[in-house]
Amino acid sequence: MNLHSVRTYASAEDLPRSQQLAWKIADMAVDPVPVEDEVVEMIGNRIIDNAAVAAASLNRGPVISARAQAEPHRLSPGSAIVGLPSSQRFSPEWAAWANGVAVRELDYHDTFLAADYSHPGDNIPPVLAVAQHCALSGKALVRGLAAAYEIQVDLVKGICLHEHKIDHIAHLGASAAGGIGAALGLPAETVYQAIQQALHVTTTTRQSRKGAISSWKAYAPGFAGKMAVEAVDRAMRGEDAPSPAWEGEDGFIAWLLGGPKAEYAVPLPERGEPKRAILETYTKEHSAEYQSQALIDLARRLGPKIGDLSRVKHIVIHTSHHTHFVIGTGANDPQKMDPGASRETLDHSIMYIFAVALEDGGWHHERSYAPERATRRETVALWHKISTVEDEEWTRRYHSRDPREKALGGRVVVTLEDSGVIVDEIAIADAHPLGARPFRRRDYVAKFRTLTEGIIAPEEQDRFLGVVDRLAELEEGELLGLSFTAPPGHLFVSKAYGIFNWRPPGAVAVPNVVVAV
Repeated sequence: MNLHSVRTYASAEDLPRSQQLAWKIADMAVDPVPVEDEVVEMIGNRIIDNAAVAAASLNRGPVISARAQAEPHRLSPGSAIVGLPSSQRFSPEWAAWANGVAVRELDYHDTFLAADYSHPGDNIPPVLAVAQHCALSGKALVRGLAAAYEIQVDLVKGICLHEHKIDHIAHLGASAAGGIGAALGLPAETVYQAIQQALHVTTTTRQSRKGAISSWKAYAPGFAGKMAVEAVDRAMRGEDAPSPAWEGEDGFIAWLLGGPKAEYAVPLPERGEPKRAILETYTKEHSAEYQSQALIDLARRLGPKIGDLSRVKHIVIHTSHHTHFVIGTGANDPQKMDPGASRETLDHSIMYIFAVALEDGGWHHERSYAPERATRRETVALWHKISTVEDEEWTRRYHSRDPREKALGGRVVVTLEDSGVIVDEIAIADAHPLGARPFRRRDYVAKFRTLTEGIIAPEEQDRFLGVVDRLAELEEGELLGLSFTAPPGHLFVSKAYGIFNWRPPGAVAVPNVVVAV
């Protein structure tokens, strides 16, 4: 693994293409090093994980709308949209859009946190959609996904977007473009141009995840994937992109990150070195922001120790800078304490999450966010007794590059009305690779079975899992089997309309209500 220094260069300075970050990433992405068996296994796990959370979200509003936007864009050979029969094919960028929203809606798939943070599984929808459309093999898909995960993880290790209020999809656009290029076996020159265009058009602000969080939080990764597909297509036609995208005088670093004097160090595998970054990532056992995973596990442990929760005077969570300022009271978002807040906002309130997990002894992807759950009187009372503070040691451990000391949890101090104090702490979630119960294939399958129950017929579940088991051996044309079909009558459709299902002039738009079909 080499560290590559990245900084701004004046236009008059000589920065050879070979020294530009986009070129180094592209060259690494297309390096034909074999994908190790352990990595193939984990890619299969994450395909299962994505399918599970996508199935559970099929009839949620944002997913219904995204699917409705994509459906008019039929194409042959085309790509599959989850839930719809694989005989129906769609343009790959629109399949990436619809499937990306379905995967992201519940905030329940994999994560990687370092200098910045990410959901690397967001790379799977665009890379898979292109692989399906282009009738690639399982081996090609694996090659592309290994590259996409590597790019994503390495950028997240080296470049912090959050401190400059740039949303993390800026890394995703580049990684998805690189992964698509690797899957297709494109030359480095083409991938280089596609990565730069994808970065250029997927740089957005973090207002996506601030204040009253909207449904765009689910759409943002689907948008990045869609832009990546289009960037690769354009580059394949011989078109170039703003260059150098990261280092340019008016580029990403100079104006959107640390400024002309900032310097970053991005690790990338050497030529011939296996792409193993996916093994550093981790999925979620609970449907909530990753920084809450370990704290939900701690709440399950603390609940019985506290007993009667009405005895609680206040609870303080001592944690990292990120947890305190993004999902804690340090964010200064009143919405995080509001019982009427959206699901997306409650997902980013560790105060709410910890209160419910204490009361229920666990977390459920639907029931824990239900309006009647959030407005329960005793829950609101407990919720408003919880606060967070930054602890320098937990911040240091959060940013540690040593996996043995990296911490994504915190220390909780519970003060009781009778002046008693209960203290406990947890560093990493139980399901983390170094946690108390690391997720294995059986756990991914169990999560899939649980989330798809009543949504995907048992025989369709078995068929899908069987295809994943043969992932690296799948032949050209078999990748459509990595989608799934919902039973007739299960999917809901929107009665609202927009540009892609245009009505005659004078028609009045209707709210986004849904009906069964």
